[in-house]
Amino acid sequence: MRNAIIKSPSDLAALRDAIRTQASTYKFTVYICGGAGCVSSRCDKVAEALRAAVDSAGLSNDVRLVVTGCIGLCAHGPCMVVDPDGVFYGDLTPEKAWSIADRHLRGGELVQELCYFDTDRGEYLPYMKDIGFFSEQVKIALRNCGRVDFSSLEDVVAHDGYFALAKVLTDLGRERTAQELIDAGLRGRGGAGFPTGVKWQSGMNQPGDQKYIICNADEGDPGAFMDRSVLEGDPHSVIEALAIGGYVIGANKGYVYVRAEYPLAVDRLGKALDDARAAGLLGSDILGAGFDFDIEIRIGAGAFVCGEETALINSIEGKRGEPRQKPPFPFQSGLWGCPTIINNVETLANVPAIILNGAGWFASYGVGKSRGTKVFALAGDIVNSGIIEIPMGMTLRTIIFGMGGGMKGGRAFKAVQSGGPSGGCLTVAHLDVSVDYESLSAMGAIMGSGGLIAMDENTCLVDTARFFMEFVQDESCGHCVPCRSGTKRMLELLLKITSGRGAPEDLEELQELAVIVGQTAMCGLGQTAPNPVLTTLRYFKDEYLAHVVDKQCPAHVCKALRIYAIDPDKCRGCAACAAKCPAGAISGVIRQPHSINTDKCVKCGVCSDACKFDAVVC
Repeated sequence: MRNAIIKSPSDLAALRDAIRTQASTYKFTVYICGGAGCVSSRCDKVAEALRAAVDSAGLSNDVRLVVTGCIGLCAHGPCMVVDPDGVFYGDLTPEKAWSIADRHLRGGELVQELCYFDTDRGEYLPYMKDIGFFSEQVKIALRNCGRVDFSSLEDVVAHDGYFALAKVLTDLGRERTAQELIDAGLRGRGGAGFPTGVKWQSGMNQPGDQKYIICNADEGDPGAFMDRSVLEGDPHSVIEALAIGGYVIGANKGYVYVRAEYPLAVDRLGKALDDARAAGLLGSDILGAGFDFDIEIRIGAGAFVCGEETALINSIEGKRGEPRQKPPFPFQSGLWGCPTIINNVETLANVPAIILNGAGWFASYGVGKSRGTKVFALAGDIVNSGIIEIPMGMTLRTIIFGMGGGMKGGRAFKAVQSGGPSGGCLTVAHLDVSVDYESLSAMGAIMGSGGLIAMDENTCLVDTARFFMEFVQDESCGHCVPCRSGTKRMLELLLKITSGRGAPEDLEELQELAVIVGQTAMCGLGQTAPNPVLTTLRYFKDEYLAHVVDKQCPAHVCKALRIYAIDPDKCRGCAACAAKCPAGAISGVIRQPHSINTDKCVKCGVCSDACKFDAVVC
């Protein structure tokens, strides 16, 4: 069955049925996570050990081993899932893999101590359906991640891969396909939320002999890894969607623009493209429908601004990655002056599922104008970090405390940053607000590409604003004055404030600059760059005032505002702190409380690290 040439929809169906029949002969299917996080944790060693254990136990005919894409719960990688019951095992090692093979796959016994432990309930939860991280999810864009062998075209076809393309080519046609996406309510998942079907209609109706469709995989937000996970775990869904989009708008060439920092995604996408061409699913006369289409990978150098569609187009053309003035819009004049449609990875991953299941099915999820699901990278000071896909309308509370398991170490929740460096920081008062395009926008945040960074009580929101402004200022292409100079001045003010030199009037200037930059910058990067500053000024004004008026950082994060002292009631006079102090700022007599000379103190924190009695306070 391998290396089969698929010339028609009937060939596709025959291959699917044959692969499914073969897979049904196994008693167990074990999905070993091969996402980037688990790869870095040496999931390959776990997979090798499990294969060896299965062979040693004579279970090769009973157990099907699949290295798949990201299963999602990155905090417990390397991990695996054993079907048919959906048993989750995490924090694996080669030795643990042998135990699973012996006790579960051979002996039929759940290895409880290797399953997920719920600290709130105080018990092990073997089944994914009982684990809050998984049970609340609805997977559409991620439907194949963690369930399909990304390296096998046959396995993809067995999970209905390329059947949406066949349906479009032989049944729906161009107009009905675009209308199906409109009826489904699919909006761009890259930030702006523009209706995908309307965009495709614009490309379809735009005259031109040569058109292009591009997948924007230039995911550069700190803490975001949604698109990477899709490309690594289900590259064929993106290939299929690009082919569908190419057919609808009348393009015969597509591009995937992906950053060089994603070598695993590039390798897996490249192999998937080769396999699709070899099978006849890319190239000439696809599925016997007379449709010609192919895809090329273009690797970006990691400029954040190239996530903006016109900067991305410039980069593909070999020019400096900076935005173009709009209009004309890309659907009118894009790549090499031709009509061009650009969608991000997650948007495209939804398309085949909508075509196969119908607009009504997709639209049944979500709220208001935000239909379907959204993929988020859940990161920060949270227990269960990883990739999730939730129906639009779920609350931040459910995401952070239900799926994310709350804050590490039982610390208090302080803020969540939504939408990457262009997003906003929200507070505990926003935890019960619906997560959708309109609700987040009303609070000063954005959906963005889907980064969610949870922060605990030890986080300084002024310093957080500084971090994101530093990132944006460094990534600014410098093409327009508001972004080039405005973000630089905003960063200077934030550095002044966090270093203890700020004044109340600096907050007024910071607010004014943020508004001006947002209103006058040329592209989306500059227009949304002030969001972290605006939202922290709005919701955490007291923290700014503490920095500029009291010259204190309530979270004790800003180094220049730290004041170290020794609690005489806790100090044992061991002199460990004095021995480590690089500035000679600590004095005292052995077995008597010591003290810190604040004029000499360089605020390095070494004394706090050296003290075994928690006597050093800040």
